[in-house]
Amino acid sequence: MHTITAIFAAGLWRNNPGLVQLLGLCPLLAVTSTLVNGLGLGLATLFTLLVSNAVVSASRGWLRPEIRIPAYVLIIASTVTAIELSMNAWFYGLYAGLGIFVPLIVTNCTIVARAEAFASRQPLGWALLDGLAMGGGFTLVLAALGAVRELIGQGTLFADATLLFGASAQHWTLSVSHGYPGFLLALLPPGAFLVLSLLVAAKNWLDDALAERSSPPVAAAGP
Repeated sequence: MHTITAIFAAGLWRNNPGLVQLLGLCPLLAVTSTLVNGLGLGLATLFTLLVSNAVVSASRGWLRPEIRIPAYVLIIASTVTAIELSMNAWFYGLYAGLGIFVPLIVTNCTIVARAEAFASRQPLGWALLDGLAMGGGFTLVLAALGAVRELIGQGTLFADATLLFGASAQHWTLSVSHGYPGFLLALLPPGAFLVLSLLVAAKNWLDDALAERSSPPVAAAGP
């Protein structure tokens, strides 16, 4: 029996694609040098999950088991192509910055896994909620990773926000200090691995602390 709370708890925390399943690591580590890049790719992945889950759920009674995986890939590839063309038309600067990693959303294991494990077995409403939860969890990890790397690497937040939010965001950039020299390692691939490992470690530590706090105290042994 599914509940809205359980679905969002799984997608955002307990079974988060980026922190627990560790899926989609190639784009997660490659493009998150800034918060805007991470948020842009995360939103594209979120929309892909929503559309693919909805279409798979709506067509689950028509797809024969022998062709379900190729059908899922076709649905996902068509969705990603539409998103890629839309980004090219309306968010060209962001699209150019993300490069090959927009079409590579097709290969994100999270999307195929949710189509097979959940959307193909659930009604449309639950499939949409699952796509929103899993996509939202992945987007939050991308945004957090990008924010930490940008802050440490160049001392800013929301640099180039106009690429995603338009001209109204030209003054959104926050600077830690005008004299901050930056830390190049945070912007390079090794920095991505280090920051992600710290995020995973922080989540595991918090889970352990919450589990220890909620566990009943052990009764003292009698004489």
